[in-house]
Amino acid sequence: MAFKELGALLDAGLPLPIGGKTYTVPPPSAKTGLRVQNVMQAAATAAGGGKVSDAVLDDAAELDLYRDVLGTAYAEMIADGVKWPALKHCAMTAVAWIIQDEDAAERYWNSGGDPSQLAPNRATRRASSGTESSTRSRGSTSSTTRRQGKSGSGKKRPRRG
Repeated sequence: MAFKELGALLDAGLPLPIGGKTYTVPPPSAKTGLRVQNVMQAAATAAGGGKVSDAVLDDAAELDLYRDVLGTAYAEMIADGVKWPALKHCAMTAVAWIIQDEDAAERYWNSGGDPSQLAPNRATRRASSGTESSTRSRGSTSSTTRRQGKSGSGKKRPRRG
């Protein structure tokens, strides 16, 4: 078996429909992909209370990042007068595509950016996995409580001779 040409496998781009028009975000350059990974790592570090360089996450860097991840679709969106919330949503969808895959990008897109919509609720997970059951699980059979003696201290009293 021979390897297929990689460009034919990965160069499809990401189609994003807005207001009856579909914008195609081209695959990012390696430099942009690495930068997105770096920014996302910095964001995770900052969210965890770690120290991050302000230059990584400042407003200008954010706009540059949006332009970079959207590629040629960025200028097309600006020329068409796409509103800021839509442009930002497109950029964050592209980020999800770059750091994960097209399925993650589609989930983000369809959630409207609402994090609570990204993870299915428990009932949905159970129904889709086929593990929902009417049988209740058994409770724990181990015990961490100690029997207490008459004194209530939990210690044995010495015997009197």
